[in-house]
Amino acid sequence: MATAISSSPTPPTPTSAPGSATNGNKTEGSSGFFGTLGTLGRKKKLKEAEEAQGMEEEGRAGIDGNSQHPVFDTSPEDYVLAENEERSMIEPGMINNHDYQELLKILINWINDELSDHRIIVKDLTEDLYDGQILGKLIEKLSGQALAVAEVIQKEDYQLSKLKVVLELCNRQLGYQGPAPNVRWTAAGIHARNTVQIVHLLVALIRHFRAPIRLPPNVTISILVVTKRGGQLVKRVTTEALTESYDDLSKRASEPRDAFDVLFDHSAPERLATLRRSVGHFVHQQLARINIEVGGGTGSSGPMADIDPYQFSDGLNIIFLLGMLEGYFVPLGNIYTTASVDPVAEAVGAGKESAFRSDNYVESSPHHKLHNVNVALQLMEDAGFNQIRHKVRAEDVVNADLKAVLRVLYTIFAKYKNVKF
Repeated sequence: MATAISSSPTPPTPTSAPGSATNGNKTEGSSGFFGTLGTLGRKKKLKEAEEAQGMEEEGRAGIDGNSQHPVFDTSPEDYVLAENEERSMIEPGMINNHDYQELLKILINWINDELSDHRIIVKDLTEDLYDGQILGKLIEKLSGQALAVAEVIQKEDYQLSKLKVVLELCNRQLGYQGPAPNVRWTAAGIHARNTVQIVHLLVALIRHFRAPIRLPPNVTISILVVTKRGGQLVKRVTTEALTESYDDLSKRASEPRDAFDVLFDHSAPERLATLRRSVGHFVHQQLARINIEVGGGTGSSGPMADIDPYQFSDGLNIIFLLGMLEGYFVPLGNIYTTASVDPVAEAVGAGKESAFRSDNYVESSPHHKLHNVNVALQLMEDAGFNQIRHKVRAEDVVNADLKAVLRVLYTIFAKYKNVKF
């Protein structure tokens, strides 16, 4: 509690009690001595109260303080650039943008919630995450995997090396293997305190791990890019999207709803069952050509009567279905499958277990599955299904979400159902 000083009324001067000593010097000396003790006592209490208040304010600032720095804190005119070198910063007018600040606050609160057991309090995304230490703790918590790196590193070269290890784990969890066009962050950029790259990484982690929070939709930021050409600084402004439109659990909701959405949302079991049988029959016929059995139904139609989403959650059946329909073979070195089993070999007999039996993949690594599904979606895009990633998340296929798996298979079915093989 703040202590008011100047507004306190001056206490009245104490008078001598009856029978007290009347010697002026003695009274004056006693009054001065005890008055000094009283003053020292009040000053000590005041100092303790001020220190307590300062600690309280510092703790509150640690939780609520969300001010952020631009990508670079200097103005463009102060840049010292080599010829054709490029540098960027958040346009100064965008720093206090409400949606941008709200996004930063949500990201900070999410990290603090996730790392509360470690007693870590993030106050500034840029300054607290650039060296990789807190990012490492975060991805360890989210993935359940431990990083073989030192806890605290002061030297910049070692910090950058540690940050690369941290981002390798992040990228594996997100399904990125090697250089990928969708990766919008680098170790060098994050270590250089590029706030935009840090935000992109955190948003991707939230979406992938289905954090139960809502991100503000359609947050964009203006980036001022400065390039040195012919000895002159050339400036241009670009707009970068930090978030899209999402529904619950960070799933995309920017695309208009189609008949497929309506079919699931309005609970038409007869129509849905018919669709599953038609797609299941088609998929079964195609994969049976390479001795792969899929399906979840029984009865006269056998395994072709239904779609079991778990049989497609590792991406392999989708990949080889596309290979059969498009007439190509996907090298096994580009995907994760069981060792020493050729899934397209015609020699696979009834007594030999197929690589695509779903029970072979119960213990399969999730990021291996995610890699395969991303390969499958890329192959679909190459085959002309340009909007598939706007409708389906690879993570949903890995999680055996029926709607996501059925949408992928129905999209393939709709294009190839009348093609003669």
